Parts: sequence; structure tokens; C-alpha cells
Amino acid sequence: MSLNNLFSLEGRIALVTGGSRGIGKIIARAFIAQGAKVYISSRKAAACDETAAELGPNCIALPADVSTVAGCRELAEALMAREQRLDILVNNAGVAWGAPFEEFPESGWDKVMNLNVKSPFFLTQMLHDHLKRDASHDRPSKVINITSIDGLRLNPWETYSYHASKSALIYLTKRMAARLVKDGIIVTSLAPGAFASEMNRAARDHGDEVAKGIPMRRIGNFDDMAGAAIFLASRASDYVVGDTLVVDGGLVNAALGTSIDA
Repeated sequence: MSLNNLFSLEGRIALVTGGSRGIGKIIARAFIAQGAKVYISSRKAAACDETAAELGPNCIALPADVSTVAGCRELAEALMAREQRLDILVNNAGVAWGAPFEEFPESGWDKVMNLNVKSPFFLTQMLHDHLKRDASHDRPSKVINITSIDGLRLNPWETYSYHASKSALIYLTKRMAARLVKDGIIVTSLAPGAFASEMNRAARDHGDEVAKGIPMRRIGNFDDMAGAAIFLASRASDYVVGDTLVVDGGLVNAALGTSIDA
């Protein structure tokens, strides 16, 4: 096979949760640029519609709240009503919660664990038939779970459920991969470091300061995330199964001593 189309997503159908902003929007834009038709989901319908209008006719808004199993089912049914198959699912929707150990609430635990761990599992389960419909070991479908370097190393904040959720999702990725590879579905994880976003306000609002603690001496940009996501979604990664791709400028694997959190 020619290497010319190794990273092409031409003709592929993708769904990106949390696709109206931040990392999800970067991924949606990148997939479209490579030829994919991309459905984006967001809890806020107006934001979802606005992003779809910005990204063009190959971006379709499917507003849904995937923080509950019922919301995942609603999104899956909306997608299935429009498409006969799904080639790429990006489980990107997520939330964080920080509070002192003595005060950390059950609500902050449940909200994070439900959206960050439970929802990726059940949304994938509900879309299983669509993902495997045209999948094969020669042309696999892809599920990409967006995790975090906070699932691999500690930050200095008291984000107990967030750390636990991202660690859990990294290992859940392996377990799902072991089962779904039988159906020609490859499951991987992409673990971002410091990218400017609503969730990572430190990188967004104090990027120069955060960059001092990163071996690459900068925070992540569009190309960094787009390249990693395209790799995992395309034929280029068809032999990469269950792994976590760390995109963090070296914080996890090349940082020496104590560094500023990303």
C-alpha cells in the first residue's frame, strides 16, 4: 500500500465528544482536514452549533449530555439514525474537580468518575455494532480515549477523582482493547499534557510560566494535538493496540526533578 495516504481519513465517519472546544475541537478540525466527516457532541447546543458552523459542512452538531448513561444512549441513537457505520470514536468529554482532602465531596467524586470513566465505556458499548459493521483487521475502526498525563503522574493540586479517573481510563483502554480487537476495533488512549483550554486554565492563562517546567520549554499547540490524533485515527497506527500516546513535551518521560504542573 502507498505511503501517500497513510495519514488520510478520507471517507471516514467520526464522532468526537466534547468536540465544541479545546482539545476536542482541535481533533475535529484535524480529522476534517484529513477528509473525515465529523460529528461533534457537546452538552451546550449553542456551542456545538457554533463550532459546526465554523468547521464547515463536514462537521455536524449532535448536542448531548454524555455525563449519564441515558445521555450516552441518546447520542448513540442520534448518530445511528444518521449513519450506518462509525469508523472513529473519540471519547474526549471530561471534567475535573478540586477540593481539600478534608472537604472533598461525594458529588465531586461521582461527577468526575461518571463522565471520565463510566461514559466512555457505555458510549463505546452502545456504538459497538456501528463500529464493527465495516471493521476488519485490515481496516480497523478506532476508539480513542482522551486521558491525561495526570493519569500517569501527580500534579500538585488536590484533584483526587480526576487523578483516579484518568488512571482508570488508561487501564480501561487496555481492557477494552483486548476485547474489541477481536472485532477489528482498535482502542487506544491519548494523554495530553499542557494545552491551553477551559479545563487547563494554568496553561491557558499562564502559558509562559507553565512552559518553564516543561522539557520542550513550551505548552502544546494545535499541530501537536492534531498530529497525534490523526496518527491514532489513521492507517498509520493500525498495529498500535491498547497503548497510551503521551503528548506532553517530555513532562512524564523526560523531566528531571520537580517541575511546575501542566
